[in-house]
Amino acid sequence: MAIFVATVAQAEQIGEVSTAFKLLGANHKIVIDTFDDPDIAGATCYVSRAKTGGVKGSLGLAEDTTDASIACRQTGPITLPEDVVNGERDGERVFRKSTSILFKKLQVVRFYDKKRNVLVYLTYSDKLIDGSPKNSISAIEVRPWQQTGK
Repeated sequence: MAIFVATVAQAEQIGEVSTAFKLLGANHKIVIDTFDDPDIAGATCYVSRAKTGGVKGSLGLAEDTTDASIACRQTGPITLPEDVVNGERDGERVFRKSTSILFKKLQVVRFYDKKRNVLVYLTYSDKLIDGSPKNSISAIEVRPWQQTGK
């Protein structure tokens, strides 16, 4: 039986919008991050998440809400590793972002639907003691990469 060392993707923030004005400290925001699946080239996900502002948020002491959404797309040729196709890596964490100073994380895990040849990404938030049932999924149909020429 093989042992896998999970590689967690690094996110790049591509945008944000303010949702509530705060007189002191940063405004409350929705932030959009993007990351490429670290094990599957050509699979890219976009995660929107709430970011708490105010003085505590500016100091990194606030706890962000569990609200998040995900959209994933094929952005290049995809070749699936054999262990992914065999379901040996279902539920593997591909992204994690701390959303509080202690123990709360936004996570993205990957599954493979072999029957339909689809990668499924699930985002959710968890805490050491108690997580949240709020979640979002996105799916990428794995098909030959099509390029158009001029």
